[in-house]
Amino acid sequence: MVFSSPLPDVEIPDVPLTGYVLARAAELGDKPALIDGPTGRTITYAALDGAIRMLAGGLVARGFAPGECLALMSPNIPEYAVIFHGVAMAGGVVTTINPTYTHYEVNKQLLDSKATILVTIPMFLEVATKGAEGTSVKEIFVLGEAEGATPVTALFGAPLAEQVPVTSDTLVVLPYSSGTTGVNKGVMLSHGNLVANVAQVLDAADIREDETFIAVLPFFHIYGMQVLMNTGLRAGITIITMPRFDLEQFLSLHQQHGITRSFVAPPIVVALAKHPMVDNYDLSALRQVFSGAAPLSAELSLEAGARLGCDVVQGYGMTELSPVSHLTPPGMFKPGSCGVTAPNTVSKVVDPATGKELGVDEDGELCIQGPQVMHGYLGNPSATASTIDPDGWLHTGDIGHIDADGHLWIVDRLKELIKYSGFQVPPAELEALLLTHPGIADAAVVGLPDEEHGEIPVAHVVPRPGVELDTDEVMAFVAERVAHYKQIRQVVVATEIPKSASGKILRRLLKDQSGS
Repeated sequence: MVFSSPLPDVEIPDVPLTGYVLARAAELGDKPALIDGPTGRTITYAALDGAIRMLAGGLVARGFAPGECLALMSPNIPEYAVIFHGVAMAGGVVTTINPTYTHYEVNKQLLDSKATILVTIPMFLEVATKGAEGTSVKEIFVLGEAEGATPVTALFGAPLAEQVPVTSDTLVVLPYSSGTTGVNKGVMLSHGNLVANVAQVLDAADIREDETFIAVLPFFHIYGMQVLMNTGLRAGITIITMPRFDLEQFLSLHQQHGITRSFVAPPIVVALAKHPMVDNYDLSALRQVFSGAAPLSAELSLEAGARLGCDVVQGYGMTELSPVSHLTPPGMFKPGSCGVTAPNTVSKVVDPATGKELGVDEDGELCIQGPQVMHGYLGNPSATASTIDPDGWLHTGDIGHIDADGHLWIVDRLKELIKYSGFQVPPAELEALLLTHPGIADAAVVGLPDEEHGEIPVAHVVPRPGVELDTDEVMAFVAERVAHYKQIRQVVVATEIPKSASGKILRRLLKDQSGS
């Protein structure tokens, strides 16, 4: 059966993203839009609108064409929104890069996205420069100042009065996701996708202008980008940015700014529930803590909620869904549930073997239809076809059920992705890397449960004949080439990797051997 949202549909305007997000900028004027948590540096709504228009005007003047791609590699700072929306207003596409990536990973994304401009901060300039070698990037700009680098203000020009013409189907952002399996792919999201999801979340979550958000979740990730940055700005709230997570600073900023709603991932909920430092700060302004990016248990949700004096709820989404398909509106909290289907969205649960539609409380693969569903994976029609079926249903790769009240419960994953502190770790990418090690003949990577991080990546490796592998050296080999969250946390030396007749790695057997 098909499950409709219990929430009423919302109006989704057919307008470009930036004009929609900043529709009230003139009215809000001097109200702080974004405040840098560590320094207090502030951008008002009027200043944000002006800076976006100057960047858009400068890009157009230098010949940045509609559909051209700019790569943004930065932590959360107020200027992130300027670059993001300046590109969007100029009719371009932003590909957001994880600033903790190694130059190998940066290079892959730049090659695939065909970005022509790269914007970063001084701290990451060396990695960015090396990553840009051999790509389409013509010039690198920095937010701030660095010796030998061009400041991003050089891109600014006369303010652009009007949005470069786009349609709702025009691509605006290209975040990278592993999807249900495999390596990172560019997720093609349009102005219409992002506008739709902001409208869906804003209404269902009852986000009001008098709120203050804390943005510790990265803007390069679809959750931070959409639920925090774009939805927050559309609502007219003030967003406090944090470049990286530090518990003491996180708590201090809650107290200092009277944070009303905290969007987090489960590892932060663990800290809020258990760390003694929490008792030293006044968090009484909190109306809700919203957890996403990885599963949150009912027990942990209740424990943290009791301590904080507010509901600790969760939602469900994917990069491919812009990202929200399920969320918990005020007054509809069920501990352990991912909430209800978002407005203007339908869900169904199917038998993964037969495709048969299932009913209430029956476990199967979750599938989604709605205006937030991506246009596909960049340059990868086969991966797109395996994710979105001919009837337009996006197959999530997650196993769960929907109860009689319309609440979603995720119980398992069909997909092989490992979720480390809410970040996607694709086993296939790590396996391909391990096989470049001169002493490794075969390799498989699985996720094992971990209380602090949710899951940790564990490598099972088969040495080449005559080679005695040093497991610490293998972990160091991987660590030099991938971001922190993708690093192998444990290495098991094996005599063989169990595989099916077709050659597919039997990950369940490996997990069973490891005691998962």
